[in-house]
Amino acid sequence: MADNEWLAAAFEQHRDHLRAVAYRLLGSVTDADDAVQDTWLRLTGANTSDVDNLGGWLTTVVARVSLNMLRSRRHEQPVGDSWAGPEALAGLSGPPGTGPSMPSGDPEDEAVLADSVGLALLVVLDTLTPPERLAFVLHDLFAMPFTEVAAVLDRTPEATRQLASRARRRVRGGSSDHDSADFARQREVATAFLAAARGGDLSALIALLDPDVTLRADAGASPSGRAVERQGVKVVSAGAVASASRAQHSQLALIDGTVGIVFAPAGHLQIVVKLAVNTEGRITAMDIIADQDKLQELQLAMLPD
Repeated sequence: MADNEWLAAAFEQHRDHLRAVAYRLLGSVTDADDAVQDTWLRLTGANTSDVDNLGGWLTTVVARVSLNMLRSRRHEQPVGDSWAGPEALAGLSGPPGTGPSMPSGDPEDEAVLADSVGLALLVVLDTLTPPERLAFVLHDLFAMPFTEVAAVLDRTPEATRQLASRARRRVRGGSSDHDSADFARQREVATAFLAAARGGDLSALIALLDPDVTLRADAGASPSGRAVERQGVKVVSAGAVASASRAQHSQLALIDGTVGIVFAPAGHLQIVVKLAVNTEGRITAMDIIADQDKLQELQLAMLPD
């Protein structure tokens, strides 16, 4: 068997695992397939004669490729290629796409993978920094030892363990008291508000809003591209009715310890609505956040309706 044929056969044995790792790190079928394809190209261009554990080597490569993609999304400095193999990478053996066939991402494939991972987990993973996400996914979801994860991140094992710990707290929603009367009231009101918004029920929305309710939207959430503030039950309820289609794909979440609403199609966090609820069970303020930097700072845990 020719070397390329042997490599292709060996790679195929690990493809499903590599795609699973890349998808949980990137949250996108298309990006995951790109990361796996990049890993194949790096394999064909590297000298792996001294590699004893090809599966581990490939997992390290796809993780670093995914990390660079995550950092690119946030305009961070990518890492170099010195990690890619026991020797410096040589030229590629062929043009892109000449290796094992790669599945192309499509909406149905995305939905199936998202469902298998869990939309709630994908939403929370999307709020983590790239190092936190990689540390949590590789260690907690794929049982990679911290020493190996640390090598991927170019950090110490202790620093990597702390990254995973921070990520774990955010995934679990912190230490909020979910049994308190305040939490129960918040959840009841948020559930009713989301149901009314989904149904475009103006009278129900008005009943849930304080007469002096204030709505604030950051520049990313405003059609004008500028931060806005509106006050009054009529304008806020009318806006909720106009957003009925988006509400269909939104769900409850614990946001920095209080109950709110998130819009995250296919697990990609786009909008968060923070709610302030008074003791009478009415919404006094709504903060709509779409700025990606602000979203990254939030602590989220998804809640069933």
